[in-house]
Amino acid sequence: MTAAASPADIPVISITVGCLPEAWEKAVLAVWDKGLEIKTQYDKPEDPPSKDATVIVTITNPLGEPRIHKNFPGGPAELEAYRLEVVSGIHDHWIDPAAGKWTYTYHERLFAYCPVENIRDAGSPKPFGRVDQIQYIIDCLTQVAHSRRAQATTWMPTADPSTDDPPCLQRVWCRLVDNEEGKLSLNMNTHWRSRDLYKAWFMNVYAFTDLQRIIAERISKKIGKPVTVGRYVDISDSLHIYGSYFDDVAKEIEKMRQSPFAERAWESTHPAFEMMTKEAREKLAQDPDWYAKPAD
Repeated sequence: MTAAASPADIPVISITVGCLPEAWEKAVLAVWDKGLEIKTQYDKPEDPPSKDATVIVTITNPLGEPRIHKNFPGGPAELEAYRLEVVSGIHDHWIDPAAGKWTYTYHERLFAYCPVENIRDAGSPKPFGRVDQIQYIIDCLTQVAHSRRAQATTWMPTADPSTDDPPCLQRVWCRLVDNEEGKLSLNMNTHWRSRDLYKAWFMNVYAFTDLQRIIAERISKKIGKPVTVGRYVDISDSLHIYGSYFDDVAKEIEKMRQSPFAERAWESTHPAFEMMTKEAREKLAQDPDWYAKPAD
Protein backbone atom coordinates (compact mmCIF):
# COMPACT_ATOMS: atom_id res chain seq x y z
CA MET A 1 0.00 0.00 0.00
CA THR A 2 1.07 3.57 -0.58
CA ALA A 3 1.07 5.74 2.51
CA ALA A 4 -1.22 8.76 2.43
CA ALA A 5 0.49 12.08 1.83
CA SER A 6 1.03 14.37 4.78
CA PRO A 7 -1.42 17.32 4.97
CA ALA A 8 1.65 19.53 4.61
CA ASP A 9 2.68 17.91 1.32
CA ILE A 10 1.85 19.37 -2.07
CA PRO A 11 -1.29 17.58 -3.35
CA VAL A 12 -1.07 15.55 -6.55
CA ILE A 13 -4.15 15.91 -8.75
CA SER A 14 -4.96 13.95 -11.90
CA ILE A 15 -7.65 15.06 -14.36
CA THR A 16 -8.81 13.40 -17.58
CA VAL A 17 -11.30 15.11 -19.89
CA GLY A 18 -12.13 15.26 -23.58
CA CYS A 19 -11.61 18.91 -24.53
CA LEU A 20 -9.47 21.92 -23.67
CA PRO A 21 -11.97 24.35 -22.06
CA GLU A 22 -13.36 21.65 -19.77
CA ALA A 23 -9.81 20.74 -18.77
CA TRP A 24 -9.18 24.33 -17.67
CA GLU A 25 -12.40 24.40 -15.64
CA LYS A 26 -11.69 21.07 -13.95
CA ALA A 27 -8.15 22.16 -13.09
CA VAL A 28 -9.28 25.51 -11.65
CA LEU A 29 -11.93 23.81 -9.50
CA ALA A 30 -9.55 21.09 -8.31
CA VAL A 31 -6.73 23.45 -7.31
CA TRP A 32 -9.20 25.85 -5.70
CA ASP A 33 -10.71 23.05 -3.61
CA LYS A 34 -7.64 20.91 -2.91
CA GLY A 35 -4.59 23.09 -3.42
CA LEU A 36 -2.05 23.65 -0.66
CA GLU A 37 -1.97 27.18 0.73
CA ILE A 38 1.59 28.40 0.25
CA LYS A 39 3.36 31.72 -0.29
CA THR A 40 5.07 32.69 -3.56
CA GLN A 41 8.04 34.89 -4.35
CA TYR A 42 5.74 37.44 -6.00
CA ASP A 43 3.27 38.07 -3.14
CA LYS A 44 2.59 41.53 -1.78
CA PRO A 45 2.30 41.76 2.03
CA GLU A 46 -1.49 41.92 1.85
CA ASP A 47 -1.90 38.95 -0.52
CA PRO A 48 -3.22 35.66 0.84
CA PRO A 49 -1.13 32.53 0.13
CA SER A 50 -1.57 30.94 -3.26
CA LYS A 51 -3.37 27.64 -3.83
CA ASP A 52 -0.88 25.15 -5.30
CA ALA A 53 -0.76 21.54 -6.48
CA THR A 54 1.16 19.17 -8.71
CA VAL A 55 -1.32 18.52 -11.50
CA ILE A 56 -1.44 16.07 -14.40
CA VAL A 57 -4.11 16.87 -16.99
CA THR A 58 -4.92 14.49 -19.84
CA ILE A 59 -6.96 15.85 -22.75
CA THR A 60 -8.08 12.90 -24.82
CA ASN A 61 -9.11 14.96 -27.86
CA PRO A 62 -7.05 18.17 -27.68
CA LEU A 63 -8.32 19.55 -31.00
CA GLY A 64 -11.91 18.50 -30.31
CA GLU A 65 -14.74 20.98 -30.03
CA PRO A 66 -15.60 23.01 -28.10
CA ARG A 67 -12.04 24.31 -28.01
CA ILE A 68 -12.52 27.80 -26.56
CA HIS A 69 -13.55 28.89 -23.06
CA LYS A 70 -15.47 32.18 -23.13
CA ASN A 71 -14.28 33.25 -19.68
CA PHE A 72 -10.54 32.60 -19.63
CA PRO A 73 -8.64 35.81 -18.77
CA GLY A 74 -7.86 37.39 -22.11
CA GLY A 75 -9.74 37.16 -25.38
CA PRO A 76 -9.59 35.73 -28.90
CA ALA A 77 -7.17 38.40 -30.13
CA GLU A 78 -4.70 37.78 -27.33
CA LEU A 79 -5.10 34.04 -27.75
CA GLU A 80 -4.25 34.17 -31.44
CA ALA A 81 -1.26 36.43 -30.81
CA TYR A 82 0.08 34.04 -28.20
CA ARG A 83 -0.45 31.02 -30.47
CA LEU A 84 1.57 32.73 -33.21
CA GLU A 85 4.23 33.68 -30.68
CA VAL A 86 4.72 29.99 -29.80
CA VAL A 87 4.37 28.31 -33.20
CA SER A 88 5.68 31.04 -35.53
CA GLY A 89 8.00 33.15 -33.39
CA ILE A 90 6.36 36.49 -34.11
CA HIS A 91 7.90 37.93 -30.93
CA ASP A 92 11.37 36.41 -31.06
CA HIS A 93 12.65 39.90 -31.88
CA TRP A 94 11.69 40.94 -28.34
CA ILE A 95 14.50 38.76 -26.95
CA ASP A 96 17.36 41.04 -25.84
CA PRO A 97 18.52 40.12 -22.31
CA ALA A 98 21.56 42.39 -22.50
CA ALA A 99 19.17 45.33 -22.87
CA GLY A 100 16.98 44.15 -19.99
CA LYS A 101 14.28 42.80 -22.30
CA TRP A 102 12.94 39.24 -22.67
CA THR A 103 15.34 36.39 -21.97
CA TYR A 104 13.44 33.89 -24.13
CA THR A 105 10.33 32.90 -26.01
CA TYR A 106 9.19 29.30 -26.17
CA HIS A 107 9.51 29.41 -29.94
CA GLU A 108 13.15 30.48 -29.69
CA ARG A 109 14.02 27.84 -27.09
CA LEU A 110 12.30 25.06 -29.06
CA PHE A 111 13.18 26.04 -32.63
CA ALA A 112 16.57 27.72 -32.09
CA TYR A 113 17.99 26.48 -28.78
CA CYS A 114 21.43 27.98 -28.15
CA PRO A 115 22.81 27.78 -24.58
CA VAL A 116 25.09 30.55 -23.32
CA GLU A 117 26.96 31.13 -20.08
CA ASN A 118 25.60 34.58 -19.27
CA ILE A 119 22.29 35.39 -20.91
CA ARG A 120 22.57 39.09 -19.96
CA ASP A 121 25.96 39.51 -21.65
CA ALA A 122 25.72 40.05 -25.41
CA GLY A 123 29.35 38.96 -25.71
CA SER A 124 28.94 35.73 -23.76
CA PRO A 125 30.46 32.79 -25.69
CA LYS A 126 28.06 30.65 -27.72
CA PRO A 127 29.97 27.38 -28.09
CA PHE A 128 27.18 25.58 -29.96
CA GLY A 129 25.11 26.30 -33.05
CA ARG A 130 21.38 26.83 -32.81
CA VAL A 131 19.37 23.61 -32.60
CA ASP A 132 15.88 23.23 -34.11
CA GLN A 133 14.53 20.76 -31.56
CA ILE A 134 11.10 20.54 -33.19
CA GLN A 135 12.72 19.45 -36.44
CA TYR A 136 14.67 16.88 -34.41
CA ILE A 137 11.39 15.49 -33.02
CA ILE A 138 9.98 15.26 -36.54
CA ASP A 139 13.10 13.57 -37.92
CA CYS A 140 13.37 11.21 -34.95
CA LEU A 141 9.78 9.96 -35.21
CA THR A 142 10.00 9.77 -38.98
CA GLN A 143 12.86 7.32 -38.63
CA VAL A 144 11.52 5.36 -35.63
CA ALA A 145 7.85 6.04 -34.88
CA HIS A 146 7.93 4.47 -31.41
CA SER A 147 11.18 6.17 -30.31
CA ARG A 148 11.23 7.41 -26.72
CA ARG A 149 13.88 10.03 -27.52
CA ALA A 150 11.75 12.59 -29.36
CA GLN A 151 11.93 15.48 -26.94
CA ALA A 152 12.82 19.16 -26.72
CA THR A 153 14.00 21.11 -23.69
CA THR A 154 14.00 24.81 -22.78
CA TRP A 155 16.15 25.03 -19.64
CA MET A 156 19.66 26.50 -19.79
CA PRO A 157 21.40 25.49 -16.53
CA THR A 158 24.23 27.81 -17.51
CA ALA A 159 22.03 30.90 -17.48
CA ASP A 160 18.40 30.48 -16.42
CA PRO A 161 18.81 30.01 -12.63
CA SER A 162 20.17 33.54 -12.23
CA THR A 163 17.39 35.26 -14.19
CA ASP A 164 14.21 36.76 -12.74
CA ASP A 165 11.95 35.14 -15.32
CA PRO A 166 13.22 31.66 -16.28
CA PRO A 167 11.06 29.46 -18.55
CA CYS A 168 8.11 27.72 -16.96
CA LEU A 169 7.94 25.09 -19.70
CA GLN A 170 10.77 22.60 -19.26
CA ARG A 171 10.25 19.86 -21.79
CA VAL A 172 8.15 18.62 -24.72
CA TRP A 173 8.02 14.86 -25.39
CA CYS A 174 6.33 13.16 -28.35
CA ARG A 175 5.73 9.59 -29.52
CA LEU A 176 3.82 7.94 -32.36
CA VAL A 177 1.50 5.00 -31.71
CA ASP A 178 -0.95 3.02 -33.83
CA ASN A 179 -4.52 4.06 -33.06
CA GLU A 180 -7.65 1.89 -33.26
CA GLU A 181 -8.05 2.69 -36.96
CA GLY A 182 -4.54 1.48 -37.74
CA LYS A 183 -3.29 5.03 -38.31
CA LEU A 184 -0.41 6.74 -36.56
CA SER A 185 -1.36 8.98 -33.66
CA LEU A 186 0.97 11.65 -32.25
CA ASN A 187 0.90 11.72 -28.44
CA MET A 188 2.46 14.71 -26.70
CA ASN A 189 3.48 15.46 -23.11
CA THR A 190 4.59 18.86 -21.84
CA HIS A 191 6.28 19.30 -18.45
CA TRP A 192 6.22 22.63 -16.60
CA ARG A 193 8.10 23.53 -13.41
CA SER A 194 5.65 26.31 -12.48
CA ARG A 195 2.39 27.58 -13.93
CA ASP A 196 -0.18 30.33 -13.39
CA LEU A 197 -3.35 28.26 -13.68
CA TYR A 198 -5.89 31.05 -13.86
CA LYS A 199 -4.23 33.50 -16.26
CA ALA A 200 -1.76 31.45 -18.32
CA TRP A 201 -2.70 27.76 -18.48
CA PHE A 202 -5.47 27.97 -21.07
CA MET A 203 -3.40 30.06 -23.49
CA ASN A 204 -0.35 27.83 -22.99
CA VAL A 205 -2.27 24.65 -23.79
CA TYR A 206 -4.15 26.18 -26.70
CA ALA A 207 -0.82 27.09 -28.32
CA PHE A 208 0.99 23.84 -27.53
CA THR A 209 -1.82 21.61 -28.78
CA ASP A 210 -1.63 23.60 -32.00
CA LEU A 211 2.09 22.89 -32.07
CA GLN A 212 1.16 19.22 -31.62
CA ARG A 213 -1.03 19.53 -34.71
CA ILE A 214 1.78 21.13 -36.70
CA ILE A 215 4.26 18.41 -35.73
CA ALA A 216 1.75 15.71 -36.73
CA GLU A 217 1.17 17.37 -40.11
CA ARG A 218 4.90 17.72 -40.80
CA ILE A 219 5.56 14.08 -39.92
CA SER A 220 2.63 13.00 -42.10
CA LYS A 221 4.01 14.97 -45.04
CA LYS A 222 7.46 13.49 -44.58
CA ILE A 223 6.36 9.84 -44.37
CA GLY A 224 3.44 10.10 -46.81
CA LYS A 225 0.94 8.63 -44.34
CA PRO A 226 -1.84 10.13 -42.21
CA VAL A 227 -0.86 11.13 -38.66
CA THR A 228 -3.67 12.10 -36.31
CA VAL A 229 -3.39 14.19 -33.15
CA GLY A 230 -3.60 11.91 -30.13
CA ARG A 231 -3.96 12.64 -26.44
CA TYR A 232 -2.15 15.55 -24.82
CA VAL A 233 -0.79 15.28 -21.27
CA ASP A 234 0.09 18.43 -19.33
CA ILE A 235 2.26 18.01 -16.21
CA SER A 236 2.85 20.92 -13.81
CA ASP A 237 5.07 20.58 -10.76
CA SER A 238 3.50 23.72 -9.31
CA LEU A 239 0.14 24.68 -10.77
CA HIS A 240 -1.07 27.63 -8.77
CA ILE A 241 -3.72 30.28 -8.33
CA TYR A 242 -2.19 33.46 -6.92
CA GLY A 243 -3.80 34.93 -3.82
CA SER A 244 -3.95 38.31 -5.51
CA TYR A 245 -6.44 36.83 -8.03
CA PHE A 246 -8.80 35.26 -5.48
CA ASP A 247 -11.61 37.82 -5.80
CA ASP A 248 -11.78 37.35 -9.59
CA VAL A 249 -11.38 33.59 -9.38
CA ALA A 250 -14.11 33.22 -6.76
CA LYS A 251 -16.61 34.85 -9.13
CA GLU A 252 -15.62 32.48 -11.92
CA ILE A 253 -15.80 29.48 -9.59
CA GLU A 254 -19.38 30.41 -8.71
CA LYS A 255 -20.34 30.37 -12.40
CA MET A 256 -18.64 26.99 -12.87
CA ARG A 257 -20.59 25.48 -9.99
CA GLN A 258 -23.99 26.92 -10.82
CA SER A 259 -24.36 26.58 -14.58
CA PRO A 260 -23.65 23.97 -17.28
CA PHE A 261 -20.17 23.93 -18.78
CA ALA A 262 -21.64 24.21 -22.31
CA GLU A 263 -22.79 27.77 -21.55
CA ARG A 264 -19.16 28.87 -21.19
CA ALA A 265 -17.66 27.09 -24.21
CA TRP A 266 -17.33 28.08 -27.85
CA GLU A 267 -16.43 26.04 -30.88
CA SER A 268 -13.42 27.50 -32.66
CA THR A 269 -15.65 27.96 -35.72
CA HIS A 270 -18.00 30.29 -33.85
CA PRO A 271 -18.45 33.40 -36.07
CA ALA A 272 -17.55 35.83 -33.28
CA PHE A 273 -14.37 33.93 -32.41
CA GLU A 274 -13.37 33.62 -36.07
CA MET A 275 -13.96 37.34 -36.64
CA MET A 276 -11.86 38.42 -33.65
CA THR A 277 -9.10 35.96 -34.55
CA LYS A 278 -8.98 37.31 -38.10
CA GLU A 279 -8.82 40.88 -36.80
CA ALA A 280 -5.93 39.86 -34.52
CA ARG A 281 -3.96 38.45 -37.46
CA GLU A 282 -4.52 41.65 -39.45
CA LYS A 283 -3.48 43.80 -36.49
CA LEU A 284 -0.34 41.74 -35.93
CA ALA A 285 0.55 42.04 -39.60
CA GLN A 286 0.49 45.82 -39.22
CA ASP A 287 2.05 46.01 -35.75
CA PRO A 288 3.47 42.81 -34.24
CA ASP A 289 4.35 44.67 -31.02
CA TRP A 290 0.81 45.47 -29.87
CA TYR A 291 0.46 42.32 -27.81
CA ALA A 292 2.05 41.81 -24.35
CA LYS A 293 3.11 38.34 -23.15
CA PRO A 294 0.94 36.83 -20.36
CA ALA A 295 2.51 35.57 -17.16
CA ASP A 296 3.32 31.85 -16.99
